[in-house]
Amino acid sequence: MVTRTVDLRSDTVTKPTEAMRTAMANAEVDDDVLSHDPTARRLETEMARITGKEAALFVPSGTMGNLICVLTHCPIRGSEVILGDSCHIHIYENGGISTIGGVHPRTVKNNEDGTMDINQIEAAIRDPRFEICCPTTRLICLENSHAHSGGRCLSPEYIDQVGELAKKYGLKLHIDGARIFNASVALGVPVDRLVQAADSVSICLSKGLGAPVGTVIVGSETFIARARILRKTLGGGMRQVGVLCAAALIALQENVGKLEGDHKKAKTLAVGLNKIKGLNVDIDSVETNIVYCDILKSVNITETKLCKILEGHGILILPEGPFRIRMVLHHQISESDVHYTLSCMQQAVNGVHGKQDGK
Repeated sequence: MVTRTVDLRSDTVTKPTEAMRTAMANAEVDDDVLSHDPTARRLETEMARITGKEAALFVPSGTMGNLICVLTHCPIRGSEVILGDSCHIHIYENGGISTIGGVHPRTVKNNEDGTMDINQIEAAIRDPRFEICCPTTRLICLENSHAHSGGRCLSPEYIDQVGELAKKYGLKLHIDGARIFNASVALGVPVDRLVQAADSVSICLSKGLGAPVGTVIVGSETFIARARILRKTLGGGMRQVGVLCAAALIALQENVGKLEGDHKKAKTLAVGLNKIKGLNVDIDSVETNIVYCDILKSVNITETKLCKILEGHGILILPEGPFRIRMVLHHQISESDVHYTLSCMQQAVNGVHGKQDGK
């Protein structure tokens, strides 16, 4: 019988801490659709301060946050957004910018570090002289940290370059900053500096920060005023939402400081996995809290089978494609959990090797 659970499926799986539950129970609330919830106002004011933007808005999810930002920047159907071919908005958000907003995605290849080549972004911008045939480019989207690249971080210098390019062509820049605090800690750069060039940013509260629900989007006062209307249109206007925002305020106070530890544990896990015969991790790519591990075909075990074996030991991870698995560290994973995972992984892979050697 399994008595221990190590949940590495994502940093979204964290449970609210006792401090969060207490804050939620005691939250001062009012009707947020009417902009009267005081706890929501406190959270939004704090997030605007941290990011150096004029205003902020709490929304139920990161997917809705990105959708609202894209639609606010692209109010005309048939607008086009330039974004990475492996970014979260393009792959994991149900194509909402197209199905709901009528916005056309134009992808540029993401490099291994999550960037897109500046010259390729510029080449993707439509010539307005051909608007009779082509969509109109209105927006560029970046993601920081970049999840599909293993949590790699975009430098402020790179973001500034993209921001200058956007200004040159009269475009807006949106950053999907679901894990922007992870990037900030890893780079040693304040959040406001990382997003300085952006017209809007979405920041998830329920990933590394460990709040139970929610995302905050930030931008100018005019932008947030329009975003607030879209939030209502999309069904994201909630009433006594201070109950949720109270937990997010605790997350900001208590968990930002724990991110560095999460990154160290991710590196420990990556180094340990790389020592197991039959597994391979690009250790240099582990900059934050995400670890991708490749299973060598010589092991003769699929990612699905390996995940199933580990589940039997209480270790939950996600398959990420053929012969690849993903693990995400968070503040509720201990050093002991990391070493337990490595031990079970060694047993699982060695067990397969042992069976092969015994043939």
